[in-house]
Amino acid sequence: MEPSESRAAAIDGADLVIRVNSFVTDAPGAPPTQGSRTDVVLFSRLVPATPSFFHRYRERLYVLLEPMRMYGRREMWPQSWPEDLGFAVARNDAVAVPINEALGLPWREEQLAPTTGTTAAWLALHLFPEAEVLLTGISFVDDPHQTSWQHQWGDSVGVGPEHRIAAEAGLLSGWLASGRMTFLPLVGDR
Repeated sequence: MEPSESRAAAIDGADLVIRVNSFVTDAPGAPPTQGSRTDVVLFSRLVPATPSFFHRYRERLYVLLEPMRMYGRREMWPQSWPEDLGFAVARNDAVAVPINEALGLPWREEQLAPTTGTTAAWLALHLFPEAEVLLTGISFVDDPHQTSWQHQWGDSVGVGPEHRIAAEAGLLSGWLASGRMTFLPLVGDR
């Protein structure tokens, strides 16, 4: 993401800020880019923890997403997890399954799972149907055929074989077109 005072202000001014996986927040003195607040963290057990991930963790809700457990993947525990940090688990039958159904793909046969970003958007729309939902940081909205993600922190990573981001981009684009959410661009203020 390029620096953007308006994007950072919109994020920090929201009633609830949900971040996913290897997220970063603005460091003191750095150009405003993605804001500094985090209220809820959606993560998978394979997440590489960024410096922002555990910052002020006692003030946040951490929600574990485990869609691949539906297919027999074993439970894994992040090595860097603080001993005093608990978390809630998003049940697959209540979250991953309805998202997979909305995508309309043969998810059981192909062992597919929604991305954490799409899951965050779906949860925001379904848990807060009257809210104005702002979405940002999801690159496949603009590039549904990408094969890797360049996160704000760390190396580029390949899109996992369990994801169908072109289908997810279509779902998110439909929500954006319907006015159910607004997308804050990844490029800076212009």
